[in-house]
Amino acid sequence: MEIVILAVVIAVVLVGAVSGLVIGGRRKKQLPPAERPSATPTITTPPAEPRVGDEAETPRDESRRTIEEVDLPTAEAPAAPPAEAEPAPAAPEVEVPEPTEGRLVRLRARLARSQNALGKGLLTLLSREHLDEDTWEEIEDTLLTADVGVAPTQELVERLRERVRVLGTRTPQELRTLLREELLKLIATDAPRAVKTVNGLETPAVVMVVGVNGTGKTTTTGKLARVLVADGKSVVLGAADTFRAAAADQLQTWGERVGARTVRGPEGGDPASIAFDAVKEGIAEHADVVLIDTAGRLHTKAGLMDELGKVKRVVEKQAPLDEVLLVLDATTGQNGLVQARVFAEVVNITGIVLTKLDGTAKGGIVVAVQRELGVPVKLIGLGEGPDDLAPFDPEAFVDALIGD
Repeated sequence: MEIVILAVVIAVVLVGAVSGLVIGGRRKKQLPPAERPSATPTITTPPAEPRVGDEAETPRDESRRTIEEVDLPTAEAPAAPPAEAEPAPAAPEVEVPEPTEGRLVRLRARLARSQNALGKGLLTLLSREHLDEDTWEEIEDTLLTADVGVAPTQELVERLRERVRVLGTRTPQELRTLLREELLKLIATDAPRAVKTVNGLETPAVVMVVGVNGTGKTTTTGKLARVLVADGKSVVLGAADTFRAAAADQLQTWGERVGARTVRGPEGGDPASIAFDAVKEGIAEHADVVLIDTAGRLHTKAGLMDELGKVKRVVEKQAPLDEVLLVLDATTGQNGLVQARVFAEVVNITGIVLTKLDGTAKGGIVVAVQRELGVPVKLIGLGEGPDDLAPFDPEAFVDALIGD
């Protein structure tokens, strides 16, 4: 029994010794302290989701070089083809205006459109076998309808009565001659009808063009430049109409067509200043004529009319004003006479330009406006063409009114 107990004790001791050896060997094989995991676990942030325009890979910190530090290839780039030079804008072609001599005769067909109310109407009435009071009243009505005016109508009727009574028997040709003579007397004036383009001074002749809105004033100024160039004159244009949009552009276009320079200023600028500069440039260039286009005026607006007087005074500081042409629309009739009367009070009108005298216009306005202002009609406009402005010729005008 004692032997069994001793054997058990020895076995227990051996088992304990073996176990101690195994545990000691394991401790010797443990990792060095630097490689041991930390007691607190480290959490690694997962890569962020790439956004639009981002790289899918998480950005890494790394050194970057500038563009100057990068070695670029030294191969020569192909030479760029030489740039083609832009063509210079072509200069506007200078036109040769139609000669003014006999221009009214060439435009007679257009002028004749207004003859029915005056010339042919009178010839028809005077050709009646018996000229009673009713016929003479019809003759008066015809003259008044043609805008001849009351006083000139009464004068003409009295003279026609007397001559018809003396003449007795009347042939168509005799009546036509009689009417032609009387109409020429009615239109006649002692004032010169030519636009004054020579003043006998070293300065150019200065012509100012005035009128109300809508009469064709700027267009008339451009056409007048063509008339003067056709007569061999050098012209400078002054665009003093600074209130109407594109008026200066319109006038400059007219000038470029005939080689005339246009002096202009900013839109809304001082008209008197531009007119002053235009005359100054005309003197410097030794031009024959300076044409000044003024802004359209309402004859009922005192302030605008006063400004027109200012333009006139400023121009005269450089050179005398030789002509002031009033542009009237022939279709306005008696209203045109009211306009003419007011303009004459502000500036000294020296001549009349009648526009739109073809079509429905009535030729008697020539007589009425001359009587109203005491100044001659110098130019008439007969259409929309650039050369449809003609010097007024009384004989050609009357012949067109009464027909052949």
